[in-house]
Order: sequence, then C-alpha cells, then structure tokens
Amino acid sequence: MTRDSRWWGTIPRIAAALVVASAISYWIGWMPFPSQGRSTVVLVGIDALGWDFLDKAPTPNLDRLVARGVRAERMIPIFPTKTFPNFYSIATGLYAEHHGIVANNMYDPEFDARFSLGDRDAVTDGRWWGGEPIWVTAEKQGLATAAFFWPGTEAPIQGVRPTYWKPYDGGVPNRERVAQVLSWLDLPEHERPSLVTLYFSDVDAATHDHGLDGPEVQAAIRGVDEMIGLLIAGLEERGLAERVNVIVTSDHGMADTEPHRMIIVDDYIDLAAVTVVDWNPVLAVIPRERMEAAVYEALSEAMHLSVYRKAEIPDRFHYRDHRRIPPIVAVAAEGWSISSRSFYEERPGRYGGANHGYDNELLSMGATFIAAGPAFKQGAVVPPFENVHVYELLCQVLGLRPAPNDGSLEAVRGVLRE
Repeated sequence: MTRDSRWWGTIPRIAAALVVASAISYWIGWMPFPSQGRSTVVLVGIDALGWDFLDKAPTPNLDRLVARGVRAERMIPIFPTKTFPNFYSIATGLYAEHHGIVANNMYDPEFDARFSLGDRDAVTDGRWWGGEPIWVTAEKQGLATAAFFWPGTEAPIQGVRPTYWKPYDGGVPNRERVAQVLSWLDLPEHERPSLVTLYFSDVDAATHDHGLDGPEVQAAIRGVDEMIGLLIAGLEERGLAERVNVIVTSDHGMADTEPHRMIIVDDYIDLAAVTVVDWNPVLAVIPRERMEAAVYEALSEAMHLSVYRKAEIPDRFHYRDHRRIPPIVAVAAEGWSISSRSFYEERPGRYGGANHGYDNELLSMGATFIAAGPAFKQGAVVPPFENVHVYELLCQVLGLRPAPNDGSLEAVRGVLRE
C-alpha cells in the first residue's frame, strides 16, 4: 500500500471523529461538568425570606450552609413580587408574561375564568401553568422527582406531575415535611428522586402579621433554620451530605406598611366603572367599555401610585405580553397599600405588618439564594442575579437539557465549582 492510499484510507475515520467531536461540542453547553455527573438536588423554598433576614435572628444552620457553599448578595425577583409568580419563575426560568402566572389573583379572558392561590380547582388545573417547570423537564428526561409543596406541582403541566407529590396543606408540620423528604431519599436507587422540592411559609405569615422586626418574625426565622438543621442532619446520617446539593431560595423580601399609608381607589374612580382583578399593592383593573382613558387619567392623579396602560408598562418589568395582564396596572410605592374605602374602614388593622408585590428592583424585595453541595463553590458570595436564571442552573446540576426559557447559565456560572 502506498503512502497516498494509506492516507485516503484514514479519511472516513477522520470524518467520523469530526462528527463525534461536533456532537460533543453541541452537548457540552448543557451537560454537567465531568466530575459531577448526575446529581441530586433538594430545592428549598422559604416564603418571604428576604436577602438580609439572616441578620434578624440566629441562623446557625443556614450559616453553616453559607460557610460550606455559596450565597448571592441577593436574588432579584420578577415583577410582581408575589409568591406564585416568583416560585414558578424559579422553576421555569420564565418571566410572568411568558409562564402566565402573572399574579396570585388573575383573570383569563380566553378561559373566562379567575385564578387565585386559594382556589383548589384553579391551582390544580394544568391549563393555567405555562412553560416547562424543572420537575417536568426532569421527568421527561427520565429522572424521578418529588415535591412537598411548590406552586405548580399539584397540576398536570404538559400532562406531567412529579413522581411523588403532596396536595398543599399549610397545616402539615414542618418536621413532617422534612421527614418525608428524607424518606424519599431513602428509596432504592431506581425509585429515588433526583430533584426534591420543600416549602415553608412561616416567615411570610409572621411578617405579614407583625412587620419586619417583631419577636414573632425572629421566632419564624429560627424555626425554619431549625428545619434546615434537621434536613442537614438527616443527610449526614445517611452519608449524603457531600453527595446531595441543597439550594435554599425565597420568592421575595418584605416591606413594612402602616394603616395610614393608604391609596383609596374610589377616591379617584367609580368602582362600578371597572372590574378589579387584583388589589394590593399591584392594582389590576379591567375598565368597562370605552372607560379606559378616563380610568387611567383619574388613577394617575393618585399620589404614591404609578399607573400604566398595558402597552406602556416598563420593559424591565417583563410584564406586557400575556392576555392575563389587564389593560391598566397600577403599582403602589414601597410601603403603601391599595384598598377600597369600605374594605379599609372595616379592616384597618389589615394594613399594618409588612407586604410584598412592589417594584422588583427595590432592595426590600430582594430574595435569598444559598447553595451547598458537590456542584457548588465553597465560601463564596456572588453578585445579585435574577431568579429566572435558577432553572438553567438546576438543569446544569441535574444534567438536563433545558426547555426554552428567559434565563442564562452564564449569569449564575459563578456559583458552580470550576
């Protein structure tokens, strides 16, 4: 065989190698780094745990996670800074205008139906939930998942629920929730979930009722910290502490309110001229026919209220392109509340304490992000980032190909080990 014939004989092998290399380069952008492999993630949601709340009470267990992991200076929620929109953005990587959960209370003109977080029929109806949450991505790619509460996990989204899930019941003790998570991790390998969600509402309830600095809030923070301690201890007892990634997130922070800081809507408009879909602190209004201009102009006279027509909502809110966003949206200034006259006079005490829902760029609305485990850096603090990037991060750690989303792995790559 001549040198030329030997060379031409190698060409098919070279071509095949190039095809393989091309395929590898295509997949490498989303595959986990080689030392990591498929992983397990426990994703903890602590409702209303603001980015600075670890300074309000002793939190030895969260502090321990921070010391052996990574923490964001703060995580920036989406607008509106409400519970369902934000926890679902963490799960999908989408802004509200793209996943459709545009508020805790909303109206869909196509369905001619209302949604609220207390409406069990709506919450469990998959048609309300757009995008692809992380548990659906995982299930579709062959991983089992489990959920002890998380907005969306009770509904068949794209016809898919987590392998194991619980219907929401706020009365379930937190210890029982942690025990069930650990029990799921005790399952045989072929049944064990790779992603588990866990949710606590204590801090949200305490701050709504008592404001930011009461002893009740400190007790709630200590209580959820104790649950994190139980989770860590359970992982250690099972030899999983260095194998399981624990991510602690929250949906938003809180701002103190006062009963005298009120915007009374019917001081400006006739409530018979509108349908109010949501009240406070984001007023969502559907004016009666031919009344939009008049309602907009009248509400614009209110102090401490930013009023927008749908097409004019600021770009940074990512809050225009969904049919559930009403024609007029008005946002109260930080710490102010919105009500009708009659409702306020019957329940003035309701407007003390603290609230959320305000402009998502306010420091007071900043959320918490802490992560520790084999995928994450140790002892690091990273700059603020938006919560829509967490979905891409979860996909990277779990070795999943992401669904289309608004996030970017590059925005959070700094939390991962080299």
